[in-house]
Amino acid sequence: MSESKAMILGASGLRLSAEEKNFFAGERPWGFILFARNLSEPDQIRELVAEMRACVDDNAAPVFIDQEGGRVQRLRPPLAETYPPGAAIGALYRRDAEAGLRAAWLMSRLHAADLAGYGINADCLPVLDVPVDGAHDVIGDRAYGKDPETVSALGRAAAEGLLAGGVLPVIKHIPGHGRALADSHLDLPKVDASHEALSAHDFPPFRALNDMPMAMTAHVVYTAIDGSAPATTSAKIVSQIIREEIGFDGLLMSDDLSMRALSGDFARRTAASLAAGCDVVLHCNGVMDEMGPVAGAAPILAGEALKRAQRACALLSSGDGLDIAALRAEFRSLFEAAA
Repeated sequence: MSESKAMILGASGLRLSAEEKNFFAGERPWGFILFARNLSEPDQIRELVAEMRACVDDNAAPVFIDQEGGRVQRLRPPLAETYPPGAAIGALYRRDAEAGLRAAWLMSRLHAADLAGYGINADCLPVLDVPVDGAHDVIGDRAYGKDPETVSALGRAAAEGLLAGGVLPVIKHIPGHGRALADSHLDLPKVDASHEALSAHDFPPFRALNDMPMAMTAHVVYTAIDGSAPATTSAKIVSQIIREEIGFDGLLMSDDLSMRALSGDFARRTAASLAAGCDVVLHCNGVMDEMGPVAGAAPILAGEALKRAQRACALLSSGDGLDIAALRAEFRSLFEAAA
């Protein structure tokens, strides 16, 4: 890890090309991320993950995926079961708090079992955004609820379920994407709520889970705090809000640099994110013409960023050894009982 660059990169297809192997071996990303384009059948996924790690000579290099349930579930049948969205867990929680908390833990524990079987060791979950009425549905039913207490409670259970299964959670999208009126994949959202409103409604779930090992930023401008830059590239938001007010001291990664919310070329996006205080940058689409400039601008992981990365990876484990078939049956029974 001491020679890794401060970046997480994607690949273009089901296997690494010779060009990708040479590039990853030379540039040494700290981690990798998988999308549906990279997933076809079990042995292929395991081989791709092994290829990625072989490029950087690290058998435990972080390999991320977005496996939430609902709309955002990269592994789908027959590679993994279909899981409900966060909102369904929230609905169960509102009917029966104990059952909802157990369902949140179980679903993440099952995610961890699914992912670990393919060698994937990090999941971009839980979603801690708290939507408001009228916001863009890019978050929508991915959220556990519309109040910070519900989101905090279920987010904690979900994160602990992943850790119990030996998979690292990534809380997102810090400090909160729930008020955005635009999809940051396509445009730059601007939130005009007061700092007081954000502190009362949007920040609490992140504060409640500020002990988690990793977090992903929001490509969102909060005009009451910094009207000139989204959180990802705002030193003020990273230092004063994420690090100080929220109290998060884990590894901070940018959301995807290729999203249209960000401006400038990829070298500038990389440099701006890291200068603002992100520990690593994330680039997802596997396009070599974009990854080259990202790698050129990303430094070797060092200092506090390296320490945070090491602390996160120290939490990796082989899991708790529970009976997964029994956990699946219990998870199904919770929803059948509520039907």
